[in-house]
Order: sequence, then structure tokens, then C-alpha cells
Amino acid sequence: MLRILFSTLALFLTTQVHASSISLQQALSQLPDGNDTALLVADSQTGEVLYQQRADQLQPPASTQKMLTALAAQLYLGPQYRFTTRVETRGNDLIFRFSGDPTLTRTQLTQLLQQLKKKGITSISGDILLNGGQFTSYERAPGWPWDILGVCYSAPASSLTLEHNCVQGALYSNRSLGEPTRVNIPSHQPITVTTNAVIVNKAQHEASHCELELDIAGTGNTYHLDGCLVKRDQPLPLKFAVQDTTDYISKILRSELTRQRISFKGKIKRDDKAQGQLVVQHQSQPLNVLLDIMVKASDNLIADNLTKTLGARYYKQPGSFKNGVAAIEAILKEKAGITLDNAVLVDGSGLSRNNRLTAEQMLQVIAYIRKHDNQLGLLKTFPVSGESGTLQYRRSIRQKPLQGQIHAKSGSLYGTYNLAGILTAKSGRELLFVQLVTNYHPPKQDKNAPAVTPPIQAFENTLYHTLYEQF
Repeated sequence: MLRILFSTLALFLTTQVHASSISLQQALSQLPDGNDTALLVADSQTGEVLYQQRADQLQPPASTQKMLTALAAQLYLGPQYRFTTRVETRGNDLIFRFSGDPTLTRTQLTQLLQQLKKKGITSISGDILLNGGQFTSYERAPGWPWDILGVCYSAPASSLTLEHNCVQGALYSNRSLGEPTRVNIPSHQPITVTTNAVIVNKAQHEASHCELELDIAGTGNTYHLDGCLVKRDQPLPLKFAVQDTTDYISKILRSELTRQRISFKGKIKRDDKAQGQLVVQHQSQPLNVLLDIMVKASDNLIADNLTKTLGARYYKQPGSFKNGVAAIEAILKEKAGITLDNAVLVDGSGLSRNNRLTAEQMLQVIAYIRKHDNQLGLLKTFPVSGESGTLQYRRSIRQKPLQGQIHAKSGSLYGTYNLAGILTAKSGRELLFVQLVTNYHPPKQDKNAPAVTPPIQAFENTLYHTLYEQF
């Protein structure tokens, strides 16, 4: 349990906590019945606890968990760490050794082929071997729901990663009612998508209880859309998570070899043991750049591939979700003194519904990041209310006076709305806070009723205005 650190301030804090408690209860009362909320507020300079509710209760952290991953990666890998993709030769074979670089693009892969040509390799008489041995085991963590596996925020955390393991497309519904939709995938993308989804109007949509459904069909990267879609003038953007990363990269490689006029008639095979002589390589941007993207955009793939990389580096074995989260726990304990003994961690992104952390544990992470910012440089990765990242358009805190005053990581899952970070109050006092709201299920509103402010928005607006004004 976090404690007041300075007994000489006890009387002051007792008054302050009581006054604040009344106002925070007013904020909490705006949440719907049945919610389960943990809340913790402390002074960033002294560690004094200003308010707490259920701070020792395990809650789903959602994407606030990425701050554990970011801290562990910065402490262990260092800000200049880079993912490296190597191209090697072994006899007549060419080996692509992937490292799980979550930012590797098709253009960068093509540039590797162009470098090969410059080194005189214009023909490959053997096979191409894809080494993905950097990672092992599942590419999706336990607790990732089955119904989101086809969309890009749950793209597989694979050592063979290209274009974020994500393919964009579009679904057209500008035909007559009752006709099937039409799907378009760029011709250079080696996936197959079919659709039987029917075009309907709003009344038909409500009466039929029909939704657009995505199924992963068969093997390879084959998808099928079914159900219905309300007629719209503009196409609906779609993003498909690659299912078979080996097949996806193999087909792209063949296409790019042809474009670069490198002769190749052999096979492309997966071989996680293949090694050879280095010819060319590509390195990602340094870790501090990747962490900035990961935190501001809440990028799941970067978080999970970093988690597996930590497992591989720390335990000197192929990385997995299991050894990755074990490495995060060990690193935070050894290097930051943060103990997560009763926490439940199964991935590094917070996407799994199985993850559990307490507000106390999350506050320890935020406090360490704040205290050691000169060495870590992680504060600048936090989204800023009304200005950047996932907080730029968060309605509850984007307007003045809160605009620019909150630096925090958000996290959301079904029924979960979290925030963890730092608020600068009107007085200039800096507050650390953790908000973990789960079981948030407001009553359904009649479609003909006047629009109302969502309870979570009203709660957050009241909460952070109160902290800003009272402290």
C-alpha cells in the first residue's frame, strides 16, 4: 500500500484528502451502476497519497500496460537498440533472417534486394530460406478474443513481420439495396477477400439485427465478409490482419524479385535454423523512436514484438509471450525495484483480456518514469490532452483548462476505460494518477431520446477538472 511519506504533512493531507474525496465521489457517482473502478492520486514530488479507492484491486490494464513494456525495454535494451533484418548466403541459397522488426516495410525489403544487385547477385540458383527463429510459440497471446483476430490491431506478433502484418482494403456499398457489397484489395497485396455482405438501409439493419461479419476462411490469407452493411456513399475502409506471415512474405518476395529482375526459380521455405554469411542488412529506427510511436499511437504490434524480444535477450532463447512477460517482471524488479508478484501479465500490449494489474502497481511505474525522466526520456512519449496521440481528441480532457495539462497513457477494452499519467494542476503542483474503470456498461438509450453526454466522459471531465482546480 502506498503511504504518506512525510508525517509532518499529515494534518494538511488529512484535510486535503477529505475535501478532495467529496468532489471525487461526485465524479465517481456519474459512472453507471455496476462499474468497478480503482482510482489513485499522489503528489509526484513527495509520493503523498491524495486519494485512493480500491488501489490494491487487480484490474484489466488494457493499453496502459504498454508503459510496463516501454520501461522494461528502455531499461534493458537501451534507447539505441535497433531491430536488424539480415540477408545471408549459404551455398546457392539465400537466407532472410527476420528479427521481428514491427516497422519493416515492403519498400525496405525491396531496398535489400536492390543492394543485393549492387553486390552482383542477379540470380539465385538455390532456394530462399526464411529464418523466423528469433521468436517461437503462439503469435497471439492467450485472452485475445477470437472475433478480433482478423483485424489489424490484433495482427500476429511474429518474427516474420512486414507492413505491420496488415493489409488495407475497402468495401463498397453504393449499389442498390439488397445487392451484395463489393470489396477491393490492391492488386499488389497477396491476400484473398470475398464478400456476401448485403447492402441495407438503416431500418432493415435495425429490424434484422444484422452486422458486418469477418471470417478467416481456410488456410493462407483468405477472408470472407458476410452479414450486411448500411448503404453509404463512400467506401468503408478495412484493415485485415495477416494470418499466415510466411505465406504473405513469400509471395511479396517473389513479386519483388520479379520487379527487380533477379532471376529465381527455386522454392521459398521456412527454416528457423538457417544461417549463412551476411551480405546486406536493414536496421529499424532506434528504440526511443519506436517507443514514441508505440505509446502515442498505442501500437500493439510494437509492444508485443518488443516483449518477445525482451524474452529472447533476457533468457537467451527464442522469444515468446511467456518468457517475454517473465522478462518484463524480472527487469522491472531488478532495475526499478517494482514488484509485480500478484500481477497477471500474458502479453506486452494489454490486448489480452487475461491481464491484471493494480492501480498501485501502475502508479509505481508512472512514478519511476517521472523520477528518472532525465535518464529514460519516456515522458515525452506520453500522449498530451488535446494535443497528441490518443488524447488529442479525447472529449473529456481536450478543452482548456485541461488541454496540455495531462500527459497520460490511455487504455480501453470492452467495458474498460483507463488512464495513467501526470496532471499539472492550476497551482503548478504535479499529480500522478491512475484511473482503472471496468465493468462500464451504461444503460442503452432510446434512439429517439435527446443525446446525452456519455457517463465516462462526464466522469473524466469532472474528475480531472476537480484535480486541476483543487490542487
